[in-house]
Amino acid sequence: MNFDYNETQSMIAQSIRDFAEKNIRPFIMEWDEAQTFPVPLFRKLGEMGFMGILVPEELGGSGLGYHEYITIVEEISKVDPSIGLSVAAHNSLCTNHILTFGNEEQKKKWIPKLASGEHIGAWGLTEHNTGSDAGGMNTTAKKEGDFWVVNGAKNFITHAISGDVAVVIVRTGEKGDSHGMTAFVFEKGMVGFSSGKKENKLGMRASETAELVFDNCRIPDSNRLGEVGNGFIQAMKILDGGRISIGALSLGIAKGAYEAALKYSKERHQFGKPISSFQGISFKLADMATEIEASELLLHKAAFLKQQHKPVTTMGAMAKMYASEVCCKVANEAVQIHGGYGYTKDYPVEKFYRDAKLCTIGEGTTEIQKVVIARNLLKD
Repeated sequence: MNFDYNETQSMIAQSIRDFAEKNIRPFIMEWDEAQTFPVPLFRKLGEMGFMGILVPEELGGSGLGYHEYITIVEEISKVDPSIGLSVAAHNSLCTNHILTFGNEEQKKKWIPKLASGEHIGAWGLTEHNTGSDAGGMNTTAKKEGDFWVVNGAKNFITHAISGDVAVVIVRTGEKGDSHGMTAFVFEKGMVGFSSGKKENKLGMRASETAELVFDNCRIPDSNRLGEVGNGFIQAMKILDGGRISIGALSLGIAKGAYEAALKYSKERHQFGKPISSFQGISFKLADMATEIEASELLLHKAAFLKQQHKPVTTMGAMAKMYASEVCCKVANEAVQIHGGYGYTKDYPVEKFYRDAKLCTIGEGTTEIQKVVIARNLLKD
């Protein structure tokens, strides 16, 4: 096992740090308070190669692996988790779904523009009344000649308003049938395809979340990804990689909050000495640092398995579950170490605290991760 960054990873980490300091940090609270999704920033990220991280170079991507992917999402999230979340959703959900299950014609049509950042991607599975029970979805597609007519709505969709391309899983068979759902690629401007209510969120406020609405939307069969009925199976495979994304996002939040707390604890003096010298504070920092290290190791083991095309469902769920719970704990302790100042917007830990909670919910709640892990442990 090699725990050092290779030359490529070190170079990537430094370039994304420099980019984030210049293009993200000055605007964090402005975007957060106005709930601004900064589309021009994602064009710049595309120019840097960070919108097609896992995409092969022949399709316009960076051709990097999952270890590099974790590094990029983590480094962005240490500065602004909202931007890290959007980078992760674009790369691991929309783009990766087309890359994994699209035919050559479909890949050539959509992937280069997604990889360059010219197009922003969305991915739709969740509905108002389904949540974790994706098999109970109500959005349907009925075949009419060479087209499908789609009706229904998806909610909690990242980039639902600003996205140019959306991979959406809809029901083409019976409700509850895991082989009764199919994936399609929808494009902005299609008649009957629109965005709905934008969510007013606790955290991750610069990452756009809204509804996708389908009102007799006619989509050509050529926009179908894979076989009819394979949409749910595809989605579960995509979520295996997506869990690594949320784990990387969680790791970035935890590191950002920890580093802010460590710095503050050395600067803040009480009773004539820095608060870091008090055991109550130093033990908090020790716990935080240890759990962050454990999160990172779990994530990179999952990345290794993914990179080797080995089964990653269990390890991905473990990594996502642990890292997301750790990031909430670390963010909470970071606020506590800051005391009253941690409750103000003058210090970064207030935002880390708000942003962290999504990580235990998005792309499968902690409870769902436990279901996945237990099921795999007990199936033999």
